[in-house]
Amino acid sequence: MKTHSIGKGFKLLYFSLLLSIALINPSMAQQDTGQLDDSWETLRNRPYPQWFKDAKLGIFIHWGVYSVPSYGGAESYAEWYLRGLQAGAESRIDFMKKYWGENFTYNDFAPLWKAELFDAMEWAEIFQKSGARYIVLVSKHHDGFCLWPSQYAKGWNSVDVGPIRDIVGELANAVRSKGIRFGLYYSLPEWNNPLHRWYIDPHDSIGRYVKEHMIPQFKEVVGTYKPHLVFADGEWFNDAETWNARQLISWYYNLVGDDAIVNDRWGHGSNIGFVTPEYSSGGLQIDRPWAEVRGLGRSFGLNRNEKLSAYITSRDLVHLFARAVAYGGGLIINVGPAADGKIPLLQQERIEELGKWIETNKEAIYGATKWKRSGEEKEVSLQRTDAQIDFNWVRNSPGYPIAEDNFTAVWTGFIEPNETETHTFSAVADDGMRLYIDGKLVLDMWEQNAQGSDSEAMRSEAGKGTQGQIRLEKGKKYPIKVEYREHLQNAAISLFWESKSTPKEVIPQSNLFTHKQLEKGDGLIGVYKSMRQHMAYTHNNGNLYAICFDWPGHKLHIPISKPKEGTRISMLGREGDLPWVYEKDTLIIDLNKIEYNELPNHYAWTFKIENYE
Repeated sequence: MKTHSIGKGFKLLYFSLLLSIALINPSMAQQDTGQLDDSWETLRNRPYPQWFKDAKLGIFIHWGVYSVPSYGGAESYAEWYLRGLQAGAESRIDFMKKYWGENFTYNDFAPLWKAELFDAMEWAEIFQKSGARYIVLVSKHHDGFCLWPSQYAKGWNSVDVGPIRDIVGELANAVRSKGIRFGLYYSLPEWNNPLHRWYIDPHDSIGRYVKEHMIPQFKEVVGTYKPHLVFADGEWFNDAETWNARQLISWYYNLVGDDAIVNDRWGHGSNIGFVTPEYSSGGLQIDRPWAEVRGLGRSFGLNRNEKLSAYITSRDLVHLFARAVAYGGGLIINVGPAADGKIPLLQQERIEELGKWIETNKEAIYGATKWKRSGEEKEVSLQRTDAQIDFNWVRNSPGYPIAEDNFTAVWTGFIEPNETETHTFSAVADDGMRLYIDGKLVLDMWEQNAQGSDSEAMRSEAGKGTQGQIRLEKGKKYPIKVEYREHLQNAAISLFWESKSTPKEVIPQSNLFTHKQLEKGDGLIGVYKSMRQHMAYTHNNGNLYAICFDWPGHKLHIPISKPKEGTRISMLGREGDLPWVYEKDTLIIDLNKIEYNELPNHYAWTFKIENYE
């Protein structure tokens, strides 16, 4: 990193003194960092550390007071429990009253968070088995509760209440002993801080909170534990200047050194750090380092209300990870421990299965770079009968093998009204939809788009609705077709009708028919389509690696230029070379010699083409 007028040795000595001051009185250190405030240009031009580019996999850990209720809607973030209470979410309010009492508050959960089974070394061993090269622990989420003894959160930290332990310190020591880099997540705002209540108080009234609370607390936790990675969050209502982002990042970089890295969530105008899309399809095209961020289920904090189907399978986790690496990025996969400190066994299984696959294929992963083509795709489809058109997939796929982003759906069948009346149809759709009844276009919402940025998991709303009318006769079945498209991030569609005698409602299954001759409504035929990657390419040490998500059969066809004569081709995890020929601009690898018991796993198979540029 470039320095200005201060020599490197003196600068390190100066910072050691500053750190000592910060731990005694962080506000004093805050006032004396002017000459260390690098410009945005300097910060953006700072090289990203090689360790992060090579690491590929990180483990996120969301664990805190919210882990006591561990509750939310099946598609919601359980760690947002307090915000749900503040916003009047009846399900969370009723849940708390029913099981903890009428006068129980969110703060009353803190003494119940005992962490009695928490073993930092056990966690470190689990993360080591996952193949992760770094972890990101949530030191403080939006509820303001700190997992270290913060003097800025007296009575609201893990040493004063609940576990009565320095969670950050214990885990930092444990993972570092295993050779795993230590990172910290830190929420810039708080929902319930008296200086500024995020989401409640005006966004432009946050200045005093930032100066008196956030800045010194940030320096306290970072100065004490010196993480190699800082993951900021909650920035979206304010700009980087308001958050004092440039000064804090500069201070952090100078404190930790060349191995330090920050993410991209520092407020409008910052344009810095590795990029952090949430629940995307893992195919980001960008020059900056990036990492797909998601939970194993739909939530980051443990949500006991989730279904098994909400959890990503081991196969899909391997595919998502390999896809991210092929596109030049990585993955930060989250675990949400229970309140007692145990990582749920299903979550352990998923990340350890990923770790086994990585161990076999590590030469195609760690330190790998993006090749000239990220992989091969093919069109896939899914057909099923849907009882109603009423879906909120959030950032998930409608079902295998459809991709999470850039998919379409078409529902066809018949609709039968209960009365002869003019019916008003409306819809909510993200991204676009059209409704045809009896061949007539009734609703056209095809071009609307209500998206947020890549990292806006909790603040994007579904698309806006509109209305259309058509007169329908009782007892008559009309052909109906609904077209839907999804581009990026959130995906949702709901189709409503209403009339003089029918209140507004999602069109019931009883009024929808897959075939005209049916007497009882069974829904509509839905056909979903998308492109899906079936092969990913990575490049490392002069070798090309083709990672197949589907077993190719007797021969593997790879549409690449011809390798040199005598090029050795093998499958990672299996001894011996594989014969190959080149025909019609395609490399054809003969797989007939591979026995079933030679397969190293059943999720994805990597073929190594040596010395292939």
